Amino acid sequence: MSSKLFTTRQGTILLGVAAAALAAIALLVYLREYRNSVNSKNQAISVLVAKSLIQQGTPGDVVGSTDLYQVSSIPKSQVKTGAFVDPQTLTGQVATTDIYPGQQLTTADFAVGSGNALTQKLSATQRAVVVPLDSPSQVGGQLDAGDHVDVWVLLNLQAANGNTRPLVREVLQNMTVMTAGTNGGNVTLRATPKQAGELIFASQNAKIWLVLRPTVGSTTTKPPVVTTNDLLGLPPLKIGGSR
Repeated sequence: MSSKLFTTRQGTILLGVAAAALAAIALLVYLREYRNSVNSKNQAISVLVAKSLIQQGTPGDVVGSTDLYQVSSIPKSQVKTGAFVDPQTLTGQVATTDIYPGQQLTTADFAVGSGNALTQKLSATQRAVVVPLDSPSQVGGQLDAGDHVDVWVLLNLQAANGNTRPLVREVLQNMTVMTAGTNGGNVTLRATPKQAGELIFASQNAKIWLVLRPTVGSTTTKPPVVTTNDLLGLPPLKIGGSR
């Protein structure tokens, strides 16, 4: 039977058709695999890219919590080995070299920082300032690192007639707690240089209270002023144009 298949004209045609069919199937399989390979290489992956210059020594905590980076979609074939995809993974890291705008952030550019120094949590324009407080003033010792607070100041305002009036005013909002005592004591806040000066002045000339903000959903509002008139239901005092 097989010998007739090779010797007859019909058999030769059938063999040719079968060979052509096998070749077509092989070609289709190859094209599909090639297409899948190309699609895989062109698949976009979201990675962290420097938005501005990240100087050597910049803490990863600062990079991950500020606008020093942006998330960009890059073809898989162009993603560098060790590229960061989650800003949280930068925590505890320090840049070991200058990283320029548009450059992908990779594990080769960072190393584990030494210890838990406050400097690893400060950007170039931020400062750590310590405010001495008693327990009630720091939310009963319930503050933790990473909490956000508003700063209220209690002081006596001297009027033009020489009389003094006590008032409470919110002077700073949404400040980040870096460290805090467990039951009164020092609280370290992250601040700008101007805010640091305001906190130092207030700690020496007034009474400071910290008010805890919710973890999510809080908004910045116009800083209020509270006086005796507010407690007595009288018209509010006009203080420096705040009311």
